[in-house]
Amino acid sequence: MAGTGDVVTIDGGDLGCARLLVLLRDRVATMAPGAVVHLVTADPVAPIDLPVWCHMTGHDYLGVVTGTDRPTYAVAVAAQPASTDARNPWHRGPGTV
Repeated sequence: MAGTGDVVTIDGGDLGCARLLVLLRDRVATMAPGAVVHLVTADPVAPIDLPVWCHMTGHDYLGVVTGTDRPTYAVAVAAQPASTDARNPWHRGPGTV
């Protein structure tokens, strides 16, 4: 389990955002609140979808990470994120409003 202040990098390559969100959701579920994930992806819609997903789940979208060779985006793990649908991470999970 990552501690606060840790940075974990997920290399999403050229995966589409739906698959990226599954990877991100599964990884942040194992991390401590406040830990940061750097998501590396060539997906052109990531800068649109990531902030929306973070708003929906309660994670903090920290924006673009500068000084990297490939597009990288930072997300801080929330203490009590809202769940998402198991197969569709862009939809809220059962029982969430």
